[in-house]
Amino acid sequence: MHPPVDLAEDLERFNARLATYLKPEDIAKVGAAYVFSDAAHRGQLRISGDPYISHPLAVAEALASWHLDPQALIAALLHDIMEDTAITKEQIAERFGKVAADLVDGVSKLDKLEHQSFEEAQAENFRKMLLAMARDVRVILIKLADRLHNMQTLDVMRPEKRRRIARETLDIYAPIANRLGLNALYRELQELSFRHAHPMRYRVLEKAVKGARGNRREVVSKILDAVSKALPIAGIDAEVMGREKHLYGIYRKMRDKHLTFSQVLDIYGFRIIVKDRPTCYLALGALHALYQPVPGKFKDYIAIPKANGYQSLHTTLIGPFGTPVEIQIRTADMHHVAESGVASHWLYKDEHALDQLQKKTHKWLQSLIELQSTSGDSSEFLEHVKVDLFPGEVYVFSPKGKIFALPRGSTAVDFAYAVHTDIGDRCVACRINFETLPLRTELRNGDRVEIITAPHAAPNPAWLTYVKSARARSKIRHFLKTQQADESAALGERLLAHALRDLGVALADVLASTWDRFKKESGARSRRAVLADIGLGKRLPAIVARRLAEGMDARAPGTVPSPDGRNHQAILIRGAEGVAVQLGKCCRPIPGDPIVGMIRKGQGLMIHTHDCPAIAKLHSERGNWVDVEWEPGIERSFEASIRIIAQNDRGVLAKLAAGIAEADSNIVNISMDEERGVTTTVYFTLQVTDRIHLARILRALRRVPEVVRITRYADPKH
Repeated sequence: MHPPVDLAEDLERFNARLATYLKPEDIAKVGAAYVFSDAAHRGQLRISGDPYISHPLAVAEALASWHLDPQALIAALLHDIMEDTAITKEQIAERFGKVAADLVDGVSKLDKLEHQSFEEAQAENFRKMLLAMARDVRVILIKLADRLHNMQTLDVMRPEKRRRIARETLDIYAPIANRLGLNALYRELQELSFRHAHPMRYRVLEKAVKGARGNRREVVSKILDAVSKALPIAGIDAEVMGREKHLYGIYRKMRDKHLTFSQVLDIYGFRIIVKDRPTCYLALGALHALYQPVPGKFKDYIAIPKANGYQSLHTTLIGPFGTPVEIQIRTADMHHVAESGVASHWLYKDEHALDQLQKKTHKWLQSLIELQSTSGDSSEFLEHVKVDLFPGEVYVFSPKGKIFALPRGSTAVDFAYAVHTDIGDRCVACRINFETLPLRTELRNGDRVEIITAPHAAPNPAWLTYVKSARARSKIRHFLKTQQADESAALGERLLAHALRDLGVALADVLASTWDRFKKESGARSRRAVLADIGLGKRLPAIVARRLAEGMDARAPGTVPSPDGRNHQAILIRGAEGVAVQLGKCCRPIPGDPIVGMIRKGQGLMIHTHDCPAIAKLHSERGNWVDVEWEPGIERSFEASIRIIAQNDRGVLAKLAAGIAEADSNIVNISMDEERGVTTTVYFTLQVTDRIHLARILRALRRVPEVVRITRYADPKH
């Protein structure tokens, strides 16, 4: 259990810390915030029984250790006041200023909102917090300090709640701390989460590490002694520190690589702090001369820093008795940034090295706002952010030599979107290290990537199955949603025009006032939204048409002639409408086939052949059927499926393929039945222009002597 707090002692320690870097007038402002918060929370206790004010004080003390400014400290002391008391944001702004009030509001949870589930409420709270953080990074620093203290005092919670909070911390808060370069906080949150999420595993591993510490003390002291002597001999003044790997790091390595504890040899590491950047590389050379380096285990994060600004040289050496030893080499400035990350901005304001870190942090924070604008809802936004909080990175180069850091496992599509949204939307191929490769090719460190674009290219929904970066995933989804909305609106307009025509009304004659009345009654945002809903099957065109027609002054019986003088009783299908009109994969209709259309909710208009087996299952949805016809003069390819029973002779497949090619068609897919005897069944999916073209292909295939039977087939499983 967490020991009871000594409030007077904590307050004295907090004031002593403030005195090290704040002016007396600023300390007075922070003191006033403490008094205000104490009065507001008076009588409230934490679950542990401690006075509630002990929690805001602990949060503020954590921020003071990073030397944050008075506004942040005031906000930390008041961060729960809007949730737990009757005090409003306006009252905080009046007393302590707008900046402090905005910070408190950014940290406060959303309330009085109706959500379908706890998960949705959590996602919406995270979205609010992260967007507030994008405007002011102090919001997340307050929230991280808040989460740290909650994790430190989590023992009083029920076991299931402890596990849920620990999992949430591992999934969201620890990765954010890592992304902002707050390494010490990141490690502590991981350790505390591990202890509460898996208490038994934590205790067993803790005991094992204590045992190993005694067994390996001799080896560690021998390495420490050898390194401490080797560096001065090479003329290098350095501080050498031994460090033990954290329990969660050991646990994750055991879990991910399926190792036993005895197989995790490198539980000890060394950190070497030198005076400047060139000395880092001199120290590396001296160590490689002392012990044999492990091939492939050297990483230069100084030349190419991590996305969170972290810089160090990492190398693994084979020490005495064959023990692998991990060594990090960095300067004192790099060490400050490695431990405090973005908080170094307040701790070490005069350091030039922080410029690059601030730029990277700002770029990431801006990307959150961009993700928000392209994400559909809170859950999708949170999913994108989680993807972006990646633990590992791969570094690749553009043709001009610019370095891009991407999530491990990223593809050429991720790179294209990292360069620019337009490049991603228009990419068709790539060259990796001067070799033309598929867009789904996984990138490796050091790859030179060149993207090939085409003016009329567009994102493919299949890209979502292999892109890794949040930016790429968000941009692809946004494009597809926009495209679907445009296509659905165009289809909806055609469906509505058709339905109105049956009522003797032309769509162009529907007055703006009639539309306005309909939008008001139906709760639609706009006319375009109504048309998109019709195209997606969310509204029935006949019902919308009837409502609109009722608002017209005059309706003539019969149909309204179209501009070309013909009465279009059916919707004309081009086959190139995109996602709004879908050709059934069960029957694969092609021009010349008699067709029927059906509006399916969320899918748009589905087109089937009139004898498709799937239609029999949809009798209950007869009200959604619409009349459709092929538009004359269509010039594009369609897919058709055929089944061929042929003699199982050598070379028969080649003859069939040759016959298809001679008939000016292309094979999209081919499969065969597993059971083969005297005959075998082959299934082809072909590209054809229309029914006449398909008939020509079938005639060509019937001329192959081995063909026993040939038919076009529908697949009801689709």
